[in-house]
Amino acid sequence: NLFFSNSSSNGSGGRCSLCPQSPEVSFCPLSPEVSPCSQSPEVPYIVSTTYRTAYHFQPPRNWINDPCGLMYYKGIYHNFYQYNPHCALWCWGDIAWGHSVSTDLVNWIQLEPVIEPDNPSDIDGCWTGSATILSGGQPVILYTGVSRDNCQVQNLLFPKNPSDPYLREWTKAGNNPVIQPVVPGLNRSCFRDPTTGWIGPDGLWRIAVGAQLYSYNAALLYKSEDFLSWTRVDHPLYSHNLSNMWECPDFFAVLPGNNSGLDMSVSIPRGAKHALKMSVGYFDKYLIGVYDLKRDAFVPDTIVDDCRLWLRIDYGDFYASKSFFDSKKGRRIIWGWSQEADCRSDDVAKGWAGIHTIPRTIWLDSDGKQLLQWPVDEIESLRTNEINHQGLELNKGDMFEINGVDTFQADVEIYFELTSINAAEPFDPSWLLDPEKHCCEAGASVHGGIGPFGLVILASNNMDEHTVVHFRVYKSQQKYMILMCSDLRRSSIRPSPYTPAYGGFFELDLAKERKISLRTLIDRSAVESFGGGGRVCITSRVYPAVLADVGRAHMYAFNNGSATVRVPQLSAWTMRNAHVNV
Repeated sequence: NLFFSNSSSNGSGGRCSLCPQSPEVSFCPLSPEVSPCSQSPEVPYIVSTTYRTAYHFQPPRNWINDPCGLMYYKGIYHNFYQYNPHCALWCWGDIAWGHSVSTDLVNWIQLEPVIEPDNPSDIDGCWTGSATILSGGQPVILYTGVSRDNCQVQNLLFPKNPSDPYLREWTKAGNNPVIQPVVPGLNRSCFRDPTTGWIGPDGLWRIAVGAQLYSYNAALLYKSEDFLSWTRVDHPLYSHNLSNMWECPDFFAVLPGNNSGLDMSVSIPRGAKHALKMSVGYFDKYLIGVYDLKRDAFVPDTIVDDCRLWLRIDYGDFYASKSFFDSKKGRRIIWGWSQEADCRSDDVAKGWAGIHTIPRTIWLDSDGKQLLQWPVDEIESLRTNEINHQGLELNKGDMFEINGVDTFQADVEIYFELTSINAAEPFDPSWLLDPEKHCCEAGASVHGGIGPFGLVILASNNMDEHTVVHFRVYKSQQKYMILMCSDLRRSSIRPSPYTPAYGGFFELDLAKERKISLRTLIDRSAVESFGGGGRVCITSRVYPAVLADVGRAHMYAFNNGSATVRVPQLSAWTMRNAHVNV
């Protein structure tokens, strides 16, 4: 019971809020006077290479943020990404497009940047965009360029040699910018991030661009016959009166209960729904609905005015995600940017900042209400040293140590089976407005009816440092609601890292199925957890001193609820290093 006696319900060093975010970092465009790439005093502990991930995507050095232009082309996966080739900070005017290639989505080779700010239409930065495979198989890229007066425009890019599977060289279109911010009421400094193209009801190409107007935010809709000349449609794809701009919109088709992906450049089958994703308020949120061909607009299945109730792609440190159709395996893949949770001086000292999450297959649940996500199968090629446990029983206060794997680089899959659902506490719908706050109030040390139960990871010998990923079960009027938390409040004794408690809810029919699954990928300073078969995903960044100072940590399965929880299956693997841009 050491863990519970040394924990507190409020934790330490963290802050609970609706939009947990390090105050040093801003997703909004910074003015030219802000954030020059100046050197900061070295911070010794953070310079340790032990915080650098072993199998997540990141360049050897410097800053990255949004994934862009993802595609599978001539047997090669391409990840283009927002990249500062000069330093480990986001700096106005320096952002280019890095480029890496892979045959398996796990091991990556870094190539030369493909877009750099050198034209009037992008001289202050080459920002986020998307790739589209045109009829005949030629790839093109649309991206946002920023001019000297912070006017954001959309530019077009063609490969110099389409026969090159590595697409090493690209040419900017002579008629750039192909789309300008000439929309009544549009804030021209908030007009960015074009989507991948799709075929509209008239056979013409469509794209959407995120935009902020005087009284609302929107995914503005444009159409083109040749991808060169674009005309704005007289209505947006979708709009809402949010106060925050919609960044990095993504629009794709999904089939309920079918984990196969759909190619948006061909006809979409009957029965398909559409997902509209937008990055807003520090999270990636989405709506499920239909693409009304007559209206040429997205219509959500359910109108929810309060955006705090919109579902999220990920409930943690995850932003600016991008998806693409993988024609090799017929699936849709998504991944996002996870920023550092330390301070800027730390990033400068260690010389790098930002990672991309593990690529995930994404599809629509059979009920047609929620997207599910799961790490791509290829990541399992890194598994080694498998350990298994069956038939465990966890009573209130029990902790079972998981030995035999590298606790800093691990893949853990565990099934929790509820022995009874009678002890479930009543659910308060207001918790949905701020699940992070509820995770703070109902931490792992707070006894419950069913739960908390889950995993304690990256724990020091005396439990001064530990991260907890756990569940609680609640009973609403007609269903059961599962709270999943990733609590970082005691993840580090260092003062600088940002250590919130992330959380999200999902529904589960416990009358039919008493098992709740948890998969957690641990990669040094990155932790990705998938609850309930991918119904809730939480990405976290952690910087425990034990990782740098001791080199060994503990991992436990635990239960701190009144109801006994069984573990019919627990499997864990050490994860080998991937070859990522080395």
